[in-house]
Amino acid sequence: MTKAAKHMSERRCIYTREVASRDGLIRFAVSPEGEVVPDLEEKLPGRGLWLTARGDIVRSAVAENCFSRAARRNISVPSDLANRLELLLDRRCLDLIALARRSGAAVAGFAKVCQALDAGDVAVLIEASDGAADGREKIGRKAAATETLSHWTSNQLGGPFGRDRAVHVAILSKGLADRLVRDGRRLRGLRSKGADDGARLELQES
Repeated sequence: MTKAAKHMSERRCIYTREVASRDGLIRFAVSPEGEVVPDLEEKLPGRGLWLTARGDIVRSAVAENCFSRAARRNISVPSDLANRLELLLDRRCLDLIALARRSGAAVAGFAKVCQALDAGDVAVLIEASDGAADGREKIGRKAAATETLSHWTSNQLGGPFGRDRAVHVAILSKGLADRLVRDGRRLRGLRSKGADDGARLELQES
């Protein structure tokens, strides 16, 4: 990566003041009404305010008025911003899974996922957080080198497939998988409890 490309892929967190990859941060914009707006697509006009995607950092930034200081003017920030972000990212991820299913780039079910893994077609594996341990272990052995997310229950994963439950899901499109992995990691960060959880996330992803 060139120095210019690296600069474009990094931003400074307004709370920690650390420069980090955009993949681990969330961009915010300020609306004409002076309100902080999450910009998950990173397309809203104006100067972006970037914040590390971690629940404790978002809550601290709100409590310590970091957004107004960074914007150099008084702006309105909802006190439950961390919860709103978590809901937005959760919905965004499930919508991406539904999009993959509609485009034929997702399969669900133990047999279909195993078949896709054997064929080397899986870009990202999704395992229900409440799935049976034995089934997850069998899939896990086949998917040792495959990125795996486990943020949703079987009932939640069933929705995009029009069924009550889905325990094993495979995304076959790399483009959709890359978006899902990025948002899934940010969602996991927002659900973390503090700095120790954040450190564990970095270790898991390294």
